[in-house]
Amino acid sequence: MLTNTPTETKGRIHSIESCGTVDGPGIRFVIFTQGCPLRCLYCHNPDCRHIEDGKEATIEELITEIQKYRSYMRFSGGGVTVTGGEPLMQPEFVTEIFKQCQALGIHTALDTSGYVPIAAAKPVLDYTDLVLLDIKSYKPDIYRTVTSVSVEPTLNFARYLSEIKQPTWVRFVLVPNLTDSVENIKELAAFVASLQNVEKLEVLPFHQMGTYKWEKLGYDYQLKETKPPSPDLIASTINIFQSYGIKVSY
Repeated sequence: MLTNTPTETKGRIHSIESCGTVDGPGIRFVIFTQGCPLRCLYCHNPDCRHIEDGKEATIEELITEIQKYRSYMRFSGGGVTVTGGEPLMQPEFVTEIFKQCQALGIHTALDTSGYVPIAAAKPVLDYTDLVLLDIKSYKPDIYRTVTSVSVEPTLNFARYLSEIKQPTWVRFVLVPNLTDSVENIKELAAFVASLQNVEKLEVLPFHQMGTYKWEKLGYDYQLKETKPPSPDLIASTINIFQSYGIKVSY
């Protein structure tokens, strides 16, 4: 049964995906929240930037929809993932979603940049089974170029997740001539290897699938000439992470 909850709790979402397969284990119901403090050069959801955009949704509406897919989630070892945008811009909203999901025995995953005050994230983490932590770069200058913000909040968040032993998958987008320097990858590998809670690291090859959204919104897409990483670059990147004892997938 559902726990008692303020079902009138509302948040702003961009969209939902009922049978996602890339945002955590198994088949997942994915909620894309609205609003993000980062301005990533390769963002494939630039239409999630502004929290005032999107549409309003209640906890009750979302849980009702989620329950339609419980059999898919159960048999595949899946669950619910909240991503964005940046979900932790709406911590009360995400907390209630996860609280209700766990009451129903549904696995919960939080996809976040970690660019948040830890105090705001703690209530959400109380009901989070898995964190998907996007670390765009380790070197501060590259991180700022990619995101327009500082890397320190993300690294602090990662350290906190390690302290509380929160199961975590780290995600790293491999962008040729941007995030692919050997030094950057080695420093990130050393940092991830120092954490006690990381189950694996996902190398996500850069792609151009979100380009049309940038054009539609009239945003300046600076990576339009950037090609996806070559198989050799992907392999060498994976080898570096593995040399630090990190389990890697892509």
